[in-house]
Amino acid sequence: MIAVVFPKFPILESPAPAWRVFFRQNRPVNAIWPSFAAGSEPSPFERFTREQWSALAESTPLPLTDADVERISSLGDPLDLAEVDAIYRPLSALLQMYVNASRRLSHDRHYFLREPQRPAVPFIIGVAGSVAVGKSSTARLLRELLRRWPNTPRVQLIATDGFLLPNAELKARGIMSKKGFPESYNRGALMKFMADVKSGASDVKAPVYSHLVYDIVPGEFEAVNRPDILIVEGLNVLQAARTAKGQTGAVAVSDYFDFSIYVDAEPEHIEAWYINRFLKLRSTAFSDEDSYFREYASLSDEEAVARAHEIWTAINLPNLTDNILPTRERATLVIKKDADHRVGELRLRKI
Repeated sequence: MIAVVFPKFPILESPAPAWRVFFRQNRPVNAIWPSFAAGSEPSPFERFTREQWSALAESTPLPLTDADVERISSLGDPLDLAEVDAIYRPLSALLQMYVNASRRLSHDRHYFLREPQRPAVPFIIGVAGSVAVGKSSTARLLRELLRRWPNTPRVQLIATDGFLLPNAELKARGIMSKKGFPESYNRGALMKFMADVKSGASDVKAPVYSHLVYDIVPGEFEAVNRPDILIVEGLNVLQAARTAKGQTGAVAVSDYFDFSIYVDAEPEHIEAWYINRFLKLRSTAFSDEDSYFREYASLSDEEAVARAHEIWTAINLPNLTDNILPTRERATLVIKKDADHRVGELRLRKI
């Protein structure tokens, strides 16, 4: 008989992370998380109430200040330090767990396969959700939190808006009214960008989009140069691959994600947030002389509410219902917001 000797991989030593302290408390699991009790309905997700999730914050550092949070939050998104403390502070620790586990697996794989040394590829986080649901604030907040952890100082954020087709092309195709729908993106350019980043390439360029002029900025790019973490935020980043009839093998943007987040809320709540944001924009971005929506700056409250409702009903709601919402179950984590914009529940995919 031939004895099989398995190689001993070197162990990567690192200080015990803060989140581990919490789980060293010798408390019964079901006493902490009642939804995990025996007899609950089977699901691919673990469900956390706000109270269950926020309990994790006690062992996680909170490096942000009120001024940081105010700078990060979007117009109409009432994000404050209490919400960061309860929801996003534990989330940043969870993401560090995933990043560290990915690095350990990469290390062991290279050792086992005797692969040559090469630069580490970025850990990519996707953030999806409807217009006005707060996904941009979530993405910016995670960027600030994650870059303050010692193992991930280099965190970049890219919005897929930069991969929208230019307005001239959208008009030529007759789909200007479907801006933000899957067909309005330069999918080839976006897929190449994702593949290059995940290949470990340096100086990968992403086009820049201006919300002021509502179009791509010609000749402007943002460079992504092997960050520790790249956050990719957009409406349809969790879309499944679309193939022509009879074809197989297509790749989706989400195939390059190591972790994905869907920011969720009831459609009627999102509409209310969208209308509220529209009203506030009249005195800010809409009033700029270069604004694409300058004509809306002079609308009365009644006119603005009617116009915002019209846009929501004709464009944003169909995009949410037909394209965005169906991708929710593909996420690693679903963050569900209540009517007051506070997170009421989280669902984390089991592993």
